[in-house]
Amino acid sequence: MPVTRPSQLMTLQSFGDISRFLREGVADEDSRQLRDSLSALSTQIDEAVRVRRTSTDTSAIARRVVSLSHCAREHQLLLTGLGSAWHALYEFGAYQRALRELRNAIAVWQQMLEQRSPGESASFDQFELLAWRTLGEALLLIDMYEHQSEPVSELPDSTPRNKRSVLQRIRAWLGIGRG
Repeated sequence: MPVTRPSQLMTLQSFGDISRFLREGVADEDSRQLRDSLSALSTQIDEAVRVRRTSTDTSAIARRVVSLSHCAREHQLLLTGLGSAWHALYEFGAYQRALRELRNAIAVWQQMLEQRSPGESASFDQFELLAWRTLGEALLLIDMYEHQSEPVSELPDSTPRNKRSVLQRIRAWLGIGRG
């Protein structure tokens, strides 16, 4: 049975926190592979952001961005190989769209670095925003998948009716569904 960690979900404040969270409790092999891949992606994002914020060496930043781009591509390939239970989830499509947007933002940032463009700062900001959104979508996807596979008999009987689910809290935290 997967371990539920609703209180931890709300305390993820860095890409490294997300990477550590993803290494915890796993429901099945697909979950383990996705968590491992997301952990690697989160680590790459964390490193790229760290280098960008602490270094003025454009070539070092560009090397990190290239590594991040390769990692994001490998992660996208892993997604295509996941089972049909993953693909059937609404959150799966939303996550794929977010990942595609993130990969596009990485490509734009990389191009800005190569051109030494004054627009690099704005492209970095856009990348970072999309990185948070993408990883949030990934956490929603994992949560939905793992909760759909839990037997009903293992769900707590005494959950108050007015308590918001982890999914609702994450969506509120990410600002999804506000209109």
